[in-house]
Amino acid sequence: MKQEEPIEETRLPENAFRELKPGEQYEPIVKPGQIVHEVSVRSIIQGFFWSIIFSAAATYIALKLGQGIESAIPISILAVGFSVLATRFFMLRASTLIENVNVLAIGATSGIIAGGSVFTMPAIYILGLQGRSSFFQIFLVPLLGGILGVFFLSPFRRYFVRDLHGKLPFPEATATTEILVAGKRGGKCAVVLSYSAVMAAIFDFVGPSMHGWAQNFSTSAIDALSGFTQKVKAVFTMNTSAAVLGLGYIMGLNYASIIMAGSMVSFFVLVPIFAYLGTYIPGAISQGAGPLATMPAENIFFNYVRPIGIGGIFAAGVLSILKMSPVIFQAIRQAMGEVIRIAKGTSSNEEQERTDQSMPMWVVLIGILATALAILAYFRFSVLSGESNASSLAIVSTLMTLIITFLFAAVSAWAIAMISITPISGMTLTTLIVTAIALSSLGLRGESGMLQTLLIGGVVCTALSMSGSLVTQYKIGYWLGATPRRIEVWNIAGSVVASAATTAVILLMSKVYGFSPGPEHLNPLAAPQPNAMAAVLRGVMGTSGAPWFLYLVGGVIAIAMEMCSVSGLAFALGMYLPMELNSPLVLGAAVAWLLQHSSSEKKLAKARHEKGTLIASGFIAGGALVGVLAALLQWIKDSFHFSLLYDLTTIPGVGTALAIWGNWIGLAVFLALAAYVYWDGRREKAE
Repeated sequence: MKQEEPIEETRLPENAFRELKPGEQYEPIVKPGQIVHEVSVRSIIQGFFWSIIFSAAATYIALKLGQGIESAIPISILAVGFSVLATRFFMLRASTLIENVNVLAIGATSGIIAGGSVFTMPAIYILGLQGRSSFFQIFLVPLLGGILGVFFLSPFRRYFVRDLHGKLPFPEATATTEILVAGKRGGKCAVVLSYSAVMAAIFDFVGPSMHGWAQNFSTSAIDALSGFTQKVKAVFTMNTSAAVLGLGYIMGLNYASIIMAGSMVSFFVLVPIFAYLGTYIPGAISQGAGPLATMPAENIFFNYVRPIGIGGIFAAGVLSILKMSPVIFQAIRQAMGEVIRIAKGTSSNEEQERTDQSMPMWVVLIGILATALAILAYFRFSVLSGESNASSLAIVSTLMTLIITFLFAAVSAWAIAMISITPISGMTLTTLIVTAIALSSLGLRGESGMLQTLLIGGVVCTALSMSGSLVTQYKIGYWLGATPRRIEVWNIAGSVVASAATTAVILLMSKVYGFSPGPEHLNPLAAPQPNAMAAVLRGVMGTSGAPWFLYLVGGVIAIAMEMCSVSGLAFALGMYLPMELNSPLVLGAAVAWLLQHSSSEKKLAKARHEKGTLIASGFIAGGALVGVLAALLQWIKDSFHFSLLYDLTTIPGVGTALAIWGNWIGLAVFLALAAYVYWDGRREKAE
């Protein structure tokens, strides 16, 4: 047996982030022939521990604020920290790079499962269906979805990580890889990453958590523009988070600009148009939305413009599927070839390097079949057991789950590879609408229809969340030299623990806080996504109907963008997401562009840009960590009525000043932070 070989140089190759030249090959840090620790007892224990902790944190903050928390980055930092402790204080060996990748593969399932389950399952309680549900029923939804996501994305691994190498930015994967490499390499890179992470953590903690300044700069808070804002409803907003600034830096100016263009159309064109129409339409356009003339800009966006974004995402997703059809057909052809070989009693003799070994296609096919049968049995003997045509309904539900997941899994992965944001809620809403219409046409209505639709949506939502996270892990493994098959297997194992932890927290929160106002819960958790899902189901299966016209408008816009050679999915994402999340991306990307063009000497400009990438990665890491900390502190406050957060607005005099100037202070310190990244990057010397 080969001995473990030391890695002499822990540095990403020069061609890690650029497109490869004809005939050029990428070689990871850990070469395919090297024998190193990859799966160990320490990596398994760490992974399961962080999966439980972050599942609870991600579930709570998603229900409280409607925002997911990034788990891969903080877990990577904690894995590196454990390695340091192991060597310095416990006289143990240091963890290897790909051993920490295994920690990620298990632990990062927390964000995956929480994102898929929390966005849908609480709607069971909002719709009053909890009497027809149970822990086991809610537990199975994200588990089956997570497993399905792994099997459906596996055939597309080479396409995303190898064929598209250097063509997509992979912001989250880049940041996580830089953290792991810097932690292993130490020295200057680790110092830059550490102080930038600390700076971002302090910045994001003092601002949003301690209310040191406005979390979102908004022109609606400027008195001189109040008349214009109230009349025209054109509002510019910008989130002042260091983490989002770092994300924009890594994303690059091209995609950031397209996304911002989508936001500009939504907030500077469509919202003002609806506001203008409101002067001529006294009543409400849609049921329960209120008259247009009295609605603020943000309500117009969420009620009328965001559905246009959803339609754009759906159309762009279909176009993306068509573009990827050669890859899809290749995967299907490969699968059929494997089926033929299995039927003939032969197997593929193709030898693959360790770093290119995924689960064999026959395992993927059997896994999809077994998961499909489990979903079929789950649907048939769970919600549909009392229906007269239960078997046919279960078959239709299972087929819809498989088809929608297969089509959207690659779209979700592509969105994550492009901007580290996937429109899961938009695609899940689309799934619910299509499913509700299909099941209603088959006679399944009422509580059974709504519950069955939610279960399908939950499986699809978790599968899409898994495909988005898995493509990030694939890319990290590709850069560092991990074995893809082990990443896949341990994501499935981690899904079991994360599903149990997430379900337990959902049930706990439903009893303690609730998700909708009622006699027992006067101040429920906001749970915005589940409330949106419940509203869609009431609309489609009720009398109000779905906003089909708005979906159609969005679809036409996405198709028009593609005809102009502009990414329809990126543009539709910009239309769908609030502007405050998109505008800082452009600022961060602009800083990256300035550093890339800061010198006519290519080596110097490259060194400056790479240092900026380290700083941006630190910003993302620090922001992610402080997000988890803020969630924990908020839980302590809500549970024990004891606050460990110091609110700066409670200081006499300071609170008044912040109420007046907090908006401008937020913009000023955010611009100063962007200027600092440029200044610190320019200090770098060419190697």
